[in-house]
Amino acid sequence: MNHTLRNILAIIAGLIAGSIVNGAIISVSHIVTPPPKGIDVSTYEGLLEAIPLFEPKHYLMPFLAHALGAFSGTILGTLLVNKYRWAIGLIIGFFFMIGGIINVFIIPAPLWFSIIDISLAYIPVARLAVFITNRKREVVN
Repeated sequence: MNHTLRNILAIIAGLIAGSIVNGAIISVSHIVTPPPKGIDVSTYEGLLEAIPLFEPKHYLMPFLAHALGAFSGTILGTLLVNKYRWAIGLIIGFFFMIGGIINVFIIPAPLWFSIIDISLAYIPVARLAVFITNRKREVVN
């Protein structure tokens, strides 16, 4: 298969897989950290109403969803390619970071969470995933 096509498909597969992981974690986050009593966070309006009542613990699952989504997507994407793993991994992390930045403008989370999320949940986690897949390949080879 053409290397360019393989790289593009690896990026797309990584983005899809990471998005599925992200969505799955977000969908069960209310079980781990229930929202404040009487608040329904299943709608955008309910989420906007709940955010002022959220405690720091309520931001743990969204952070994990973002980080593990970027991590799993990068792992998959870099395992699918033979060359340019660092570039592929950083591209996947960058796309997830763009999604996180868009989220900052859509969901009015506290500034401290937005800073931590954007600075730690995407590019550093993607770099870690590439490092792990590179180490795994060194051990195998």
